[in-house]
Amino acid sequence: MTDKTPPPQHQEKQPGHEKQMQPQPKVRDIPLKGSDRLEGKKALITGGDSGIGAAAAVAFAREGADVAFIYLNEGDDAERTRKAIEGEGAHCVALAGDVGDRTFCKRAVEQVVEAFGQIDVLVNNAGEQHVCKDFAQIDLDTVEQTFRTNVFGAFAITRYALPHMPEGSAIINSTSVTAYRGSGGLVDYASTKGALAAFTRSLATHLAPRKIRVNGVAPGPVWTPLIPASFDEDKVDQFGGDNLMGRPGQPNELAASYVFLASQDASFYTGQVLHPNGGEIVNA
Repeated sequence: MTDKTPPPQHQEKQPGHEKQMQPQPKVRDIPLKGSDRLEGKKALITGGDSGIGAAAAVAFAREGADVAFIYLNEGDDAERTRKAIEGEGAHCVALAGDVGDRTFCKRAVEQVVEAFGQIDVLVNNAGEQHVCKDFAQIDLDTVEQTFRTNVFGAFAITRYALPHMPEGSAIINSTSVTAYRGSGGLVDYASTKGALAAFTRSLATHLAPRKIRVNGVAPGPVWTPLIPASFDEDKVDQFGGDNLMGRPGQPNELAASYVFLASQDASFYTGQVLHPNGGEIVNA
């Protein structure tokens, strides 16, 4: 953890790579001792190779879960996460593909079920964002792509996973602080995250009779590869500096939120959203 904003930097292609980031984000060194809260559980995480998804994946493994994760094409980050999960004594399945492709989503769920037998915890975390400074010039193809990844991917993965999720399972959706306060430069991204907040509340209502809990996490600024891959150098240099803590969060600081919502510690939580955002007050 650092009390400073990152130095100027930029990556040309999303979703970005950890090894190009300075300073390196704190991802897999999870500050949780582990207490078997997910012993015997089987988890599936989208966008689990790096950032928040990877931190949650390793934390789940430390708590006793076997973990499958989906990543787009960041093989180096995915391999580090796979080794970290297996280093916790858990089984791991890593699947490369685009969650915006419903055919891939169906195949991925089938592979996870073949490996694990069922899915007890589903984390819809994969996402992308693209800055647009003039809405009159926004690229509608990019808007559609962002919704396909961030929203339609979550719908598809959840739709295919649900038949394999027993009573007592948990679904966790990664929304964002931008869903609550908006973002002028990320209108489409913030809109997808607002959709995920509504998806969380609506699906919680729908699945309550099945005793499947659905909750969300709405991070504030967090130092992940998506940041230098989205913003220019000047924006990165200021990233996270305007919250009460004056810095961006680290992925491993959010892991406990996902563990909590995945475990029976959160047995009376459904349709709720946690807000690890560095002190920004939102109307949740």
